[in-house]
Amino acid sequence: MQSAGQAPPNKGRKFPGEPLTDGEMRMILRACSQRAPTGIRNRALLTVMYRAGLRVSEALALRPADVDPAAGTVRVLAGKGRKARTVGIDDGALAVLQRWTDKRRELGLRGRTLFCTLEGAPLRDTYARDMLKRAGTKAGIVKRVHPHGLRHSYASALAREGVPLNVISKALGHSSSAITSRYLDHIAPADVIALGRSRTWPADE
Repeated sequence: MQSAGQAPPNKGRKFPGEPLTDGEMRMILRACSQRAPTGIRNRALLTVMYRAGLRVSEALALRPADVDPAAGTVRVLAGKGRKARTVGIDDGALAVLQRWTDKRRELGLRGRTLFCTLEGAPLRDTYARDMLKRAGTKAGIVKRVHPHGLRHSYASALAREGVPLNVISKALGHSSSAITSRYLDHIAPADVIALGRSRTWPADE
């Protein structure tokens, strides 16, 4: 039994990454209202993290001008280590972002950040974490659902698609491909998975 003041047994423990599938992410997005302004905003926030691989801090620091629909890009100025980068984003994700941009303009919000409260103040990362956790629970997702998990999902999807390691590294804003290699191995060790997938089991015998 844990005594008063004692740290929980799993404090500081690092769990393996649990990437979400596209189907699971669609369920999470559907858990956000498509009518309420906050739901439209939250869907856009989760979409940009999932489809562009942004850290929660990077997404919350985006300004309206950082999204270029014509070029299909998102400019990240608040990257880790103060390193800026530009990433591409697909048309479907841009459409979700555009809906929030239109709603933001309709509401007359003049906040500096793209993802702001309905009073124009910046969103806190604690709000984003709690909101995503609630959406995951509402969607019935049994995996641990958290902002960095969306980044895990982005990275693992790129790896499965055969995107070169150095390109994944640039997209994630890592300082080296070695970091990306360790990152991907933590999420899903490809060699171990390939070994298990290559073996056969005579289930019908």
